[in-house]
Amino acid sequence: MANKAPNMDGIKYYSKLKTEKSIKKAEDALKYMIKKQLTINFNSVAEQAEVSKAFLYKNQELRSRIETLRGQQKGLLSPKQVKRNISDSSKDVIIASLRQRLKKLEGENKELKEILKIQFGKIYEEI
Repeated sequence: MANKAPNMDGIKYYSKLKTEKSIKKAEDALKYMIKKQLTINFNSVAEQAEVSKAFLYKNQELRSRIETLRGQQKGLLSPKQVKRNISDSSKDVIIASLRQRLKKLEGENKELKEILKIQFGKIYEEI
C-alpha cells in the first residue's frame, strides 16, 4: 500500500540548505580567487569550491558571475606571460652584471692560485 501523498517537506528543506551551502562555498571561492588573482573559469571555481561544474552551470547567478569575471580576465596578462615579456634592455643589464661578477670571481681565483703556488713552494723548500 503506497503513500498517495508523501510528506516531502524535510527533503525539500535539506535540499535547499545544501544548495545554499554550495552557493556560499562558490562565492567564497570566487572571492579568494579574485584576491589571489587566480584564473577564473568553471573548472577552477568548481575545484576550489568543491562543487560540481554542473551545479555552477545550473545556477544562473553564479554562472553569469563566473562568465563576467572570466571575460574580465581575458585582457589581463598572466604572471607567466609577464615573465616572458621581460624587455631586452633588462636582459642586457642582467647579462652585464653577470659578466662583471664572472670577471671578479676569475680574478679572485687567479689570486688564490698564485697564493697557493707560493705556499706550496715554501712547503717544498722546507722538505
